[in-house]
Amino acid sequence: MARQARHLPGMLVALAVASSATGASAETWFAGPYSFSDELGGFVIRGASGSGSKDDPIVIEQEMLSASPVTLVVRVTVELRPLGAPGSTGMLHMRLRSLNNSGIAWTEYEFELQTRLGEPSVFGDGISFDQRRSEPGNRSSDLFKIHDTNFEPYDRLLFSKGSVDPNQTAGFSFFITDFTPRWLFYIRQDPRIPLS
Repeated sequence: MARQARHLPGMLVALAVASSATGASAETWFAGPYSFSDELGGFVIRGASGSGSKDDPIVIEQEMLSASPVTLVVRVTVELRPLGAPGSTGMLHMRLRSLNNSGIAWTEYEFELQTRLGEPSVFGDGISFDQRRSEPGNRSSDLFKIHDTNFEPYDRLLFSKGSVDPNQTAGFSFFITDFTPRWLFYIRQDPRIPLS
């Protein structure tokens, strides 16, 4: 997929300059009113498309380089508007397609929302995996049969009862609601391997 070009806000320009100065190979991809970055390492984004609506979810194609946790950096690239307002950025429909290039099969896959890097999202921060709704279609995977939600005190989704072999791609779909909304948040991903 072609990378979509768009004017970068000053903060993103500074990040791009810093990355090139240190030799980092992170890229920023744009889809809908968001940008997505693999700048924290451990995986590579291969593509991004879609608007983020229910009928046109944002699809992130990514390659996981190990079975260690990684973090996707998400930034809002337009004027922030509260959920429900015209042009709201408060509901994000996402599909992540994760290629297992770790050399090890995964038996579970966990997602965790963070508003501060390294700290799980909590109830009062206004962002969640659409925890008000429990419809099965709101959270799904093509290779895992069930998902567990752990919304309090954290915002986590755990997909299990399946497996992803090396060089196989797993798909995950979920909604994120943001009542704040925020300029920046993180999605921690943890592909889990069989216990020895």
